[in-house]
Amino acid sequence: MSDIVSALGGARSEGFATVEEIGPVGMITLRGAQDSAALQAAVKAAVGVGLPAARRIELDADRGAGWMSPDELLLLLPYAAVSETLAALTQALSGEHALAVDVSDARAVFRIRGPQAREVLMKLCPVDLSPAAFAPGELRRTRAAQVAAAFWISGPDEFTLVSFRSVGRYVFDLLANAAASGSAVGVYSAPT
Repeated sequence: MSDIVSALGGARSEGFATVEEIGPVGMITLRGAQDSAALQAAVKAAVGVGLPAARRIELDADRGAGWMSPDELLLLLPYAAVSETLAALTQALSGEHALAVDVSDARAVFRIRGPQAREVLMKLCPVDLSPAAFAPGELRRTRAAQVAAAFWISGPDEFTLVSFRSVGRYVFDLLANAAASGSAVGVYSAPT
């Protein structure tokens, strides 16, 4: 078996916020009718949380489920648990119109941390990031500059962003540039 390698080998940048690549993270795209009792039970068994509402994410430690579209969820789990979880999902959903696919190696995952982390995403994403509009439990599937991305609040002063692995370096460079020292805008927090 080959060694597991993240998209950028743990790249890290320090500025007014810290940006780091945190992969590998286990991710399963699950498509199906979200009102299906079988799908709901399978998600709960797989990641320990219920189905999230639209534009929401349910997290429990290193596992969770994020709403990506009316018939698509992104399941988050430890990388080492993906194969076993995928097999369990396939068995639990046999007979259902559903599809579960391991997308772990097709994604790059970044963490943006610090009191001004919100400022970094504000520069890149067409999303209202005011604390009143974007709070813990929210998930946005949007664009970071010109590429697809999804992000959520993963802790106090911390965001997690997922992009396609093929644009991982580009996304890291965007985030690092947006977080460069001296470039805080100061809209949601005082500049450093």
